Amino acid sequence: MPSEASPKPARIRRILAYRRLYICALAVFVLDQLSKAWIARLMPLGTYGGPGRIEVIPKFFNLVHVGNTGAAWSILTGRGTLLSLLAVAALVAIYLLRHTIGLRRPAPQIAFGLLCGGIAGNLVDRLARGHVVDFLDFHFGNYTYPAFNIADSGICVGVALYVLITFFTRTPDSSSR
Repeated sequence: MPSEASPKPARIRRILAYRRLYICALAVFVLDQLSKAWIARLMPLGTYGGPGRIEVIPKFFNLVHVGNTGAAWSILTGRGTLLSLLAVAALVAIYLLRHTIGLRRPAPQIAFGLLCGGIAGNLVDRLARGHVVDFLDFHFGNYTYPAFNIADSGICVGVALYVLITFFTRTPDSSSR
C-alpha cells in the first residue's frame, strides 16, 4: 500500500514561510505587555506631569503611567469599542491581504510583524483595562510629545518601514511605466 503524503509538512511549510512576521509580532507584543505590567506595578495610574513620575533624563525623558482611551495623540478618546473593532479589522485585513501586500518576502514580514504586534498589544490593553497604558514621555524644549508605549512604537516603525519598502522596491510592472 503506497503511503500518502501527510498534509502536515505542507501546513508547517506555510506557517514557517511567515516566521519573521510571527517572531517580530511576538517580540513586540511580549515586550509591550511586560513593560506595561512593570509600569503598572511601579507607579499609580495618572502620574503624567506630576508627582510620581520618574525623571530618567532631566527635562527630556520621563517614565509616567497614563491611561489613554483614544488612539495616537488621544484621537477618538472614549471610543474604545470602535478602536478595538478597527484593530481587529486591521489584523483580519492583513491576514486576508497577505499575498497582495507581499508577506512572503522577509522585509514586509518584519514591517507587518511590528505592526501586528503593536496592534495586538494595544488591543489587549483596551479589552483588559479599558484603556491603553502609555508610559514613555519625551520633551523637546517647550514641546511635550504625547506619552506612548512599545506597541505604539511597533505600529509607527512598522508602517514607516513598509512605506520605505514599497517606495524602494521595484515591482515587475514598474519598469514598463
